[in-house]
Amino acid sequence: MATLPTTGENIDLINFTMEEQPSYTHKLDIDRSRVSGMTDNQDALIQAVYLILNVERYVYPIYSHNYGVELADLIGQPKDYAMSEAKRRITEALMQDDRITAVDGWSFETGKRWVLAHFTVYTIYGEVEVTKEVEI
Repeated sequence: MATLPTTGENIDLINFTMEEQPSYTHKLDIDRSRVSGMTDNQDALIQAVYLILNVERYVYPIYSHNYGVELADLIGQPKDYAMSEAKRRITEALMQDDRITAVDGWSFETGKRWVLAHFTVYTIYGEVEVTKEVEI
């Protein structure tokens, strides 16, 4: 484990190693709108995917500019544009989490004012099937 240098010391960038942070976190009970216990590993990652896809990027100052997804400006856009942009933006947002290795297997359903995206999130814990509705 690397320690911070004291005044005047140089940082040894060759022998510096990054440590993976634990995924142990509070468990959200979405159905009951409350926090209930703790969770880890795949369940924590599924929860992280849910949060990333349900936080509009740049809107909430509590989150960094690298967190969340930009979907609100797709409202009023043509369906083809909205589908391709949703795919790109969702992939970009999820790939910010280093536990996610890929996002693929896309399919879409469309309605008059919505697009339903179905895709697979590949993670260090396995595959997760996800569905996200995007208003257009």
